Amino acid sequence: MRRFLTLADVEEILQINSSQAYALVRSGQLKAIRVGGRGVWRIESEKLEEYIQEQYEQTRLSIENPASSAEDSPAN
Repeated sequence: MRRFLTLADVEEILQINSSQAYALVRSGQLKAIRVGGRGVWRIESEKLEEYIQEQYEQTRLSIENPASSAEDSPAN
């Protein structure tokens, strides 16, 4: 895998839309850098893998303790 990915790459890998990928980066959940004169986003492959592992851990915790995760999630 290449060292740096585009937002489009992240969208494809995670099977999410562009707004979702952008929101992950802007919120800081997915670490990224801006490069070039136009400030395009690039995500290091390693950072994407770290994000995925964090999501696995959060999912595991929510399964083990569903009452706690219900308190942490926003109301619909």
